[in-house]
Amino acid sequence: MKVVMINGSPRPKGNTAFALGTVAKVLEEQGIQTERIDIGRDPLHGCIGCGTCMRQLNRQCRFTDDPVNGWLQTMLEADGLLIGSPVYYAGINGALKAFLDRAFFVASANGKLFRHKVAAGVIAVRRAGSVLSLDQLNKYFAISEMFIPTSNYWNEIHGLMPGEAAGDAEGEQCLRVLGANMAWLLKIIEHGKGAVPPPALEEKIMTNFIR
Repeated sequence: MKVVMINGSPRPKGNTAFALGTVAKVLEEQGIQTERIDIGRDPLHGCIGCGTCMRQLNRQCRFTDDPVNGWLQTMLEADGLLIGSPVYYAGINGALKAFLDRAFFVASANGKLFRHKVAAGVIAVRRAGSVLSLDQLNKYFAISEMFIPTSNYWNEIHGLMPGEAAGDAEGEQCLRVLGANMAWLLKIIEHGKGAVPPPALEEKIMTNFIR
């Protein structure tokens, strides 16, 4: 089994990376492979709502001049996703949102390709805005019919300068518990394959809020 981690921060050795690494250590101790993708310094297009991925059904976004399609394929091959973000103005950072909007729209348009994968978000924050940011990440997972493991508090760790998060003992414990619960859930799902059939995928019904 494999979990792909997305580091949305532009700092590959910052507190978001530390948070992801804390969870990854527990996953790897449980025999689950991890791979980290750092996206925060790459210039990325945002989703423009063109619908090309819905028409072509090729599991790709129309934009091919940035790394998003390659990262998406790596995510599709994984059993679980772990997405980390710093807090920018009480929300996830812009590069990460641009990436997630495109990746999750492509996956949804091509048959809910993330459906029933295990997914969790982690947040690195100086002071406030962490709960709002985590809620943003969880909404991507929930609308995609993914399974979200939990911890003993919100999945956040505090610090400003690189390395400061290591001083947040409660935050670090929260991430360790998340890693243990995520590993357990992945194993439960793997154990159940072939024994318990998954529910059928229902075709999406869409209604607009008009009279």
